[in-house]
Amino acid sequence: MNKFISNLLYRYKIFYQICFVIAILAVEYLALTSRHIPLIENIWDKANHFIAFFVLYALFDLGFYAKIYTKFLALLAFGIQIELVQAFLPKRYFSTLDVLADTVGLVLGVIAMKIIHKVYRA
Repeated sequence: MNKFISNLLYRYKIFYQICFVIAILAVEYLALTSRHIPLIENIWDKANHFIAFFVLYALFDLGFYAKIYTKFLALLAFGIQIELVQAFLPKRYFSTLDVLADTVGLVLGVIAMKIIHKVYRA
């Protein structure tokens, strides 16, 4: 089982890269669309940010070789960019709490991926 999971984690970089790009585009669309999406809106907004950035970090980590701080800062900049654009959209605003939720998702994503790498590379 360990070998199977290890193969999934380390042999399919292109799959994770494609998933990362799809996820980035989906997050950008959901963050900037004026359409109402009931499934997304029924979940607490901060949970959406946390989950999105946790998943983005995991996919980024599995799909690309880069230092942890590089991945972290790139995704944090992406989150801030979303909030900056929302500041100029009708019925949207810049939220430091959203950036904080993004940051918490990223921090826990880093921790989770460190644990996963430690367990499955051993």
